[in-house]
Amino acid sequence: MHEALLYDKLENGRVRCQTCAHQCALASGQTGICGVRKNEDGILYSLVYRRVAAMHADPIEKKPLFHFLPGSRSFSIATVGCNMRCRNCQNSDISQMPVDQKRITGNDMVPEMVIKAAKDHGCESISYTYTEPAIYWDYAYDTAKLARKAGLRNIFVTNGYWSEKSLKTMLPYMDGVNVDLKFFDDRLYRTICGASLQPVLDTIQALHDAGVWLEVTTLLIPDLNDSGESLRSIAQFVRKVNQKIPWHISRFFPIYRMTDRSLTPAESIQRAREIGIQEGLYHVYSGNLPGEDGESTFCPQCGEMIIGRMGFSVQSHTMKNGRCPHCGEAIAGVWQ
Repeated sequence: MHEALLYDKLENGRVRCQTCAHQCALASGQTGICGVRKNEDGILYSLVYRRVAAMHADPIEKKPLFHFLPGSRSFSIATVGCNMRCRNCQNSDISQMPVDQKRITGNDMVPEMVIKAAKDHGCESISYTYTEPAIYWDYAYDTAKLARKAGLRNIFVTNGYWSEKSLKTMLPYMDGVNVDLKFFDDRLYRTICGASLQPVLDTIQALHDAGVWLEVTTLLIPDLNDSGESLRSIAQFVRKVNQKIPWHISRFFPIYRMTDRSLTPAESIQRAREIGIQEGLYHVYSGNLPGEDGESTFCPQCGEMIIGRMGFSVQSHTMKNGRCPHCGEAIAGVWQ
C-alpha cells in the first residue's frame, strides 16, 4: 500500500479523499467508491500503486487522439478500478474488478520500469488509459514526472471526474487529454454511470483554459444519447469551449450490463457527425466505424483531406508545419 498524496484528515480517524469528484469521506477500514483507495487508521492508501493490470504499445489514434503526434505510438498502462459504474463499460473486467470480483491484481512496475518500457517500444508518450487514471492518480503522477524528464509526453484518457485539486496538481505534467463526455444529461450520468455531469464539464473547461491539448469523445448509445437534441447540446458545449476541439463520436457495442441495446447504426454516427459540423465544430470524427470519411482530418478552410486514416492507422499525412498544404490554414493540434 502507498499513502495517497491528496486527502484531508477529519475527526475520529476519518479521512476525505481529494482525488476525484466523489471526494469520499471514509471511516477507518472503509474503501472509496473506486474500490482502490482505503482508510487505514486515519491514513488514506492507494491499493494499486505500481500494480499494472494492463499495458500495451498502442497507436496514439486508439486513445483516440487525432491531433497529437499522428502516427506515433503511446505506451499505455492501467490499474484495476474506476470511480464510475458505467453499465456499458468496455473494460469492465479490470475497471470493475475491485467491486464485482472483490479483488485487486496487477504486475509490480515501479515508474522507472514504465519509462524504460515506453522507450524500449519506441513510444513518444505514455498514456494513462483503459481504466480511469484518477483512481491510480498517485502512480500516474509519479510516472508522469519521470516521463517529462525522459522526454516523453503524458496522455490521459479519462472520464473527467476529477477533483479541482487533483487536476490542478497534475496539470503541469499533462500534454494531451481525451475526455469522455458520455451524456449532456445529469440524470443519465447518475443512473448509467453513478456520477454527475458538472464535474466533467468543469474538467473540460479547466483543461482548455490551462492550454493542455484536448479532444472529446462521446459513445453514441441507441435511445439514450443519440437524439438530435442531445447531440446538439454536446456539440454546442464543445463549441463554446473552443470550436477547434476535435469531437469523436464512437459506435456502441452491446457489452457488460447493457446487452439489451443494439449496435449503433452507421447512419446514426454519420448524422451525429453532420450535427457537430452544423454546430460549427471544425473537426468531428467517426469512431469504431472503419472506412468512413469521418476517420480522416479535413482542412476547415478549404475542405481538402490533410490526414487520411483507416481505423487506427494513418494512411497519409500531408501537413507542413501544422498547416494545410493546400491553403496554408493553421490546424490546431500538437504536430511535432
